[in-house]
Amino acid sequence: MSPIKSILLHLDASPRSALRLDVARQLARRHEAAVTCLFGVTSNFVEMPFSVAESAEASAMVLKLDAGRRERALALFTRAAQAEGPAISWSELGTEPVIWGLTQQALYADLMVLGQHDAGTRDVPADLIESVLIGSGKPALIVPYAGEVKTVGQNILVAWSPSRESARALNAALPLLQKAQQVHVVTWSDETSAPQAASERRQIEQHLAAHGVRATLHWYGDSPGNAGDRLLSLTTDLGNDLLVMGCYGHSRARELVLGGATRTVLKSMTLPVLMAH
Repeated sequence: MSPIKSILLHLDASPRSALRLDVARQLARRHEAAVTCLFGVTSNFVEMPFSVAESAEASAMVLKLDAGRRERALALFTRAAQAEGPAISWSELGTEPVIWGLTQQALYADLMVLGQHDAGTRDVPADLIESVLIGSGKPALIVPYAGEVKTVGQNILVAWSPSRESARALNAALPLLQKAQQVHVVTWSDETSAPQAASERRQIEQHLAAHGVRATLHWYGDSPGNAGDRLLSLTTDLGNDLLVMGCYGHSRARELVLGGATRTVLKSMTLPVLMAH
């Protein structure tokens, strides 16, 4: 387990950037961490046909639009920098693709704060989150694109399975779990493997206790047809303000193939989610 001392916040021009900044500062204050605000968006030139982009008038218009997005993000950062709170700094990508640039910067951070993809904006690629998670190997706290986020990490649900992804997510979340008021762990296993499941539950309970975390364990039988929907339903039932889970996915033929629960949660999350691959 590593303490959270450096947080990389992705800023774009969307209204939800303000909420992500608040979440990042909240985490930084709690963990005595510094926040780097990294501005990066896909240029409007990418969306334009080549013939149009060659027009001097069109190029000037696009440059103005791109500059406007940067100015809005910088204004947001400036207001936060002038307020009391943890140390924050500004950084921005150049002409490199957003996913590549963010992935490279993530290598030097303990935790990323990203925004759930909003189909109503074209600021960043739709697969940014999963691409950066898999490409960097670093954990990310993902803020939903809709709804209120009043607290993060007071009441946490950990989705546990004996897998590399789940273990990495749990390890990344330990600093948050140690400061949480309530921690719940949920796992599924079929009846045929009951003895093994009981052993795994004891081990995860002992592992958390060794780090000073007292958790309430929830064990269910066979895994549901859509574990992602069930997890989100459980967070509502338990009043959680953070879900911790592994990001399951791999690259195939230059495309990212995500696990069912990962895909569902990334699409339908209603609360912040900490993921790791």
